[in-house]
Amino acid sequence: MKNCKFFMLVISGIVALPCFAQDTAYLHPNIKEKGWENLFTKGLTNGIFHEGVWKDSGGIFTASKDEALWSKNRYDDFVLDLDFKNAEGTNSGIIVHASDNVNWIPHSVEIQIADDYSKQWSNVSPTWQCGAIFGHKAASNKSLKPYGEWNHYTITCRGKMIWIVLNGTLINECNMDLYTSAKNNPDGSEVPTWLSTPMATLPLHGQIGFQGKHAGAPIYFKNIKIKKLS
Repeated sequence: MKNCKFFMLVISGIVALPCFAQDTAYLHPNIKEKGWENLFTKGLTNGIFHEGVWKDSGGIFTASKDEALWSKNRYDDFVLDLDFKNAEGTNSGIIVHASDNVNWIPHSVEIQIADDYSKQWSNVSPTWQCGAIFGHKAASNKSLKPYGEWNHYTITCRGKMIWIVLNGTLINECNMDLYTSAKNNPDGSEVPTWLSTPMATLPLHGQIGFQGKHAGAPIYFKNIKIKKLS
């Protein structure tokens, strides 16, 4: 990678990773450059979802039920760039590396979206709040906007690494290889029981999903673009 030296992250003696997080081209991409495309076509005609649940209202996607919207294609390494807007009490997420879009919870990684200002989500575990790798790793340095305002996410998945940028600030990065247990995270915290597959063992080739109207509050997405990384 241009202007990026390689380093060794010696944890359990197994991981060698390039320092993609130092390349701001991935963390703050120019979506007008070559290689970017809309993840979904107008009217969600290429999306996979139960009929009548998701709708496209002038380029804004929202759901009436707690059912996910899935990409038709499967991806390995990619950058995902999008806007989302919470309602009061929203609890949603973006799903990556999903090898099963029916029983997706133990077979994917969820990047959390939540109205952290609300009563129901302000006092939960930080691994359940916005920007977290759900159930595994909390975000930091968050700049989440209140419900009713648009937020901007850039999510980079390269190998076993995931980087999350919220409103221009890098708030989380995760090395999936370190999460070898379905019971405890590397910091000793408990993994929710329904995340029964260790992240380290998840296949990377999978669909991208968007959680619908969960916990009674809607979520809104727009400008969802993706770029495959070689």
